[in-house]
Amino acid sequence: MQFVTVRDFRSASRSVWDKLNHDGELVVTNNGKPTAILLTVGDNFEETLAALRQTKAMRAFNKMRSEAEKRGFLSDNEIEAEIKAARHEYKKKHRKTL
Repeated sequence: MQFVTVRDFRSASRSVWDKLNHDGELVVTNNGKPTAILLTVGDNFEETLAALRQTKAMRAFNKMRSEAEKRGFLSDNEIEAEIKAARHEYKKKHRKTL
C-alpha cells in the first residue's frame, strides 16, 4: 500500500495518480497520520460503495457489541423492563397530545 502526504495530494501530481492506478489504493496522510483511503473503482462504483458502507456498518456494530460485552449484557428480564418503560413513556407522551 502506497502512502502520500496531503501536500502531495493537493498538488495532484502525475505520480500520485500513477501510484493509485498501479496499486488500486492509496493512503493520504496528514502530519504522518492516515487520513483517507483512495480506491480505484472501475466499472463497479455502486458495488464498491455498497461494500464500503457495509464494512463501516459492521465495524460500528462490532464496536457497539464489544462495548456492551465489557459493560455486561442485559438479562431477558432487564430487556423486558426496558421495553415496558419505553412503552410507558411513549404512551404518556402521546396522551398529552391527544
